[in-house]
Amino acid sequence: MSYFPITRGRRLRRTPGIRRMVAETRLDPADFIYPLFVCPGQGVRREIGAMPGNYHLSVDEAVREAVEVYNLGISALILFGIPEYKDAQGSAGWAENGPVQKAIAAIKAEVPQLTVMTDVCLCDYTDHGHCGLIQGNEILNDASLENLARIALSHAAAGVDFVCPSDMMDGRVGAIRSKLDAAGLTNVGIMSYAVKYASALYGPFREAAQSSPSFGDRRGYQMDPANIREALRETEQDLAEGADIVMVKPALPYLDVIQLVRTEFSVPVAAYNVSGEYSMVKAAAAKGWLDEKTVALEMLLSMRRAGADLILTYWAKDAARWLKEEH
Repeated sequence: MSYFPITRGRRLRRTPGIRRMVAETRLDPADFIYPLFVCPGQGVRREIGAMPGNYHLSVDEAVREAVEVYNLGISALILFGIPEYKDAQGSAGWAENGPVQKAIAAIKAEVPQLTVMTDVCLCDYTDHGHCGLIQGNEILNDASLENLARIALSHAAAGVDFVCPSDMMDGRVGAIRSKLDAAGLTNVGIMSYAVKYASALYGPFREAAQSSPSFGDRRGYQMDPANIREALRETEQDLAEGADIVMVKPALPYLDVIQLVRTEFSVPVAAYNVSGEYSMVKAAAAKGWLDEKTVALEMLLSMRRAGADLILTYWAKDAARWLKEEH
């Protein structure tokens, strides 16, 4: 006599409708934060070679993108700056008429409901390309905090919703929170790159942001990929200093870290689906080796499943369209 299983898992996988109904994890455009690279000029839309589909945008073009992002239901965008000049102090970072500052004001005027975030770091603005000030070949921690806080303050004065320190200098969240609060800007939030690893997956971004270091590397201040307990210490410290949202970067090789941070802390957790993760799929899809849509959505779903509440991704617009097509 033959016996067949009473419980059949395949009953819940039989049709697309059933699969959607019982899905444990879901993607929604509101989960996404879209990065934009803002540069000087007018009418500039210059594709970034290592990141197909991404552009250096003048402020007017960034506003157009912001309107599209909002209409797609994406929750927020994050701005990175390409300055007119660079110096050892990174002073272009807090220029009142800098591309990022102008873009914040223009976007908030055109789409006030869209949440605008900004990256806060010195690497975009220093002529040496490091995330802090330097003395010889040493990256100075404490001396860098004032300049980072000045950048954050200039973004807040322009009307940003969240500043996002990515430099990994110790104490920078506290320095920024103190500077904002002293200026009466207590409603401006901080999304901290709390857990930022020294990853080989940042290469395409450094072309986009024109921020490659002129000497050495960033292993002295970004986290060692070997460590996970350290991620909890970094997160705990940033929260104690006033962070409202914490981020893990990169996302895909560090899903275990995302899950641990999500389990240990009750604040919103973001994950950065970084340029290398994006560009690898783009390159493979161009060769016909992978289906970009299927792979991208699987990757993004894995980040949500690991515990990310928010995902910074260059696929944000495409993913929002793909998800709409599926439903």
